[in-house]
Amino acid sequence: MKNVYRADDLRALHDGLKWSDVEPDVIPAWVADMDLPTAPAVVEALQRRAAGDLGYPAWLLDPTAGPLSEAFAERMAKRYGWAADPSHVRSFNDVNQALQALLQIWTEPGDGVALHTPAYHPFLETLDVMERPPRHLQLVPDGDSWRFEVPDLSGCRVLLLVNPHNPTGRVFTRAELEELAEHVERHDLLVIADEIHADLTYEPHRHIPFATILPERTVTLTSATKAFNLGGIRCAVAHFGHPEVRRALKAQPPFVYGSANLFGVEATVAAWRHGDAWLRDTLAALDRNRHLIAAHLPGTFGYRLPEATYLAWLRTDRPGVAEVIERTARVRLNDGAAFGPGGEDYVRLNFATTERVLTEILQRLELVPR
Repeated sequence: MKNVYRADDLRALHDGLKWSDVEPDVIPAWVADMDLPTAPAVVEALQRRAAGDLGYPAWLLDPTAGPLSEAFAERMAKRYGWAADPSHVRSFNDVNQALQALLQIWTEPGDGVALHTPAYHPFLETLDVMERPPRHLQLVPDGDSWRFEVPDLSGCRVLLLVNPHNPTGRVFTRAELEELAEHVERHDLLVIADEIHADLTYEPHRHIPFATILPERTVTLTSATKAFNLGGIRCAVAHFGHPEVRRALKAQPPFVYGSANLFGVEATVAAWRHGDAWLRDTLAALDRNRHLIAAHLPGTFGYRLPEATYLAWLRTDRPGVAEVIERTARVRLNDGAAFGPGGEDYVRLNFATTERVLTEILQRLELVPR
């Protein structure tokens, strides 16, 4: 990420949703894409595949087989000390699709789904459309971080755990996860653990896969798309530790929930096996950026340093400010109201950009009317 790049340079380099959906003088800091070149290992893998065999892959008839499952298990063991079983891994197009498939095969309309709110807004939309009422585990400010309170989970069928948390950037401690595990067992819940931001955890925090705490109650969802900036590659995995859920999915028609495509698998395997040098440099740049926000954010915004992700959750103390910010400061942020209860007075800022552009964003936020 060249820090000499200005907003106009990035606009010329990127034609995706993030930059194309705003007016030419607006700096986008909303959708969760980074303003980064792709990791060289991923580019090389895609070039080799494009120049080679583009026929049906050998793993096509068995979505649990192939290099993706093996690469996932290797990465979990190497980075998190988790001995994930590659035979329990299945590919999906993305984490949202995997969640919807799980809710379809394991729950019925009216079954409650517990999740921490504010919450990743596509998950809230999924629960609404599928008629699975959310039970809010409300995250509340606590000093320099956040804490949560667990309500009565009677009537819930699933705990949807997003860790590291989006949008707050919170990384749950072992003690917090063990407390959650007690509630899960007491209420006989399935845990769907979205751990897509795990590789974007900052020192000294540590990501702990929930499957290492309750392996046979957990389905883990993840992808290389967030940490390696591959949102358009459409590839995710689910590890089915819960044996009954595994059997329920196996009883479905083999392609009804789709599977990853050839290029998605190539990119993901290359990222997980050969992309860590790129990831280290990227994390160092993101770490500088999260501290830059703390040093230069206008005083009208509240900010807690995220423990993971490249997303800043900014308090504004008044709803509807995202629209005002775009109109007056010409910066697009996510409106916190979309993230459910507790988000109304917040905006989400994507700081995965150059230091020069982030500095301009922070300067523009000074223009927001008090």
